[in-house]
Amino acid sequence: MSIMHRRKLFQLIDRDEVRKAIVEAEKRTSGEIGVSVAHFFWGRVRPKAEDAFRRLGMANTRLRNGILFFIVPARKHFVVLGDEGIHAKVGQDFWDGIAASMSGHFRKDEFQEGILAGIRTAAKGLAAHFPHEPAADVNELPDEVDTGDEK
Repeated sequence: MSIMHRRKLFQLIDRDEVRKAIVEAEKRTSGEIGVSVAHFFWGRVRPKAEDAFRRLGMANTRLRNGILFFIVPARKHFVVLGDEGIHAKVGQDFWDGIAASMSGHFRKDEFQEGILAGIRTAAKGLAAHFPHEPAADVNELPDEVDTGDEK
């Protein structure tokens, strides 16, 4: 990805604010939340999201309760993937609610607001099924926004 393209992409998303939202959300739950922002690519978004889910180790949490937000701002697309632990506890309404909380913002090019809304919605569901247990909870995955550039 060119430096100029990366700058334009991250003018739309404040990675530090997203990281702070992840940290705050994870104070309420033992679940893990990840955000991966991809540059423009051709092809289907979901397979790329699934690749990022594996690459980031989202399925490596003890309770299998990771959620990944995979965002492609240039295409105004996103995919929200949940691991089997959280998926087994929530119904389709949970995932539809997250998508709804994000979609309106994305249609208006409000990617930052959409991501933050999705994180807040996901945190509520995670907290209901996987509450934070201070004595036992550890941060199992990095909170930084992934750009796919790091290996």
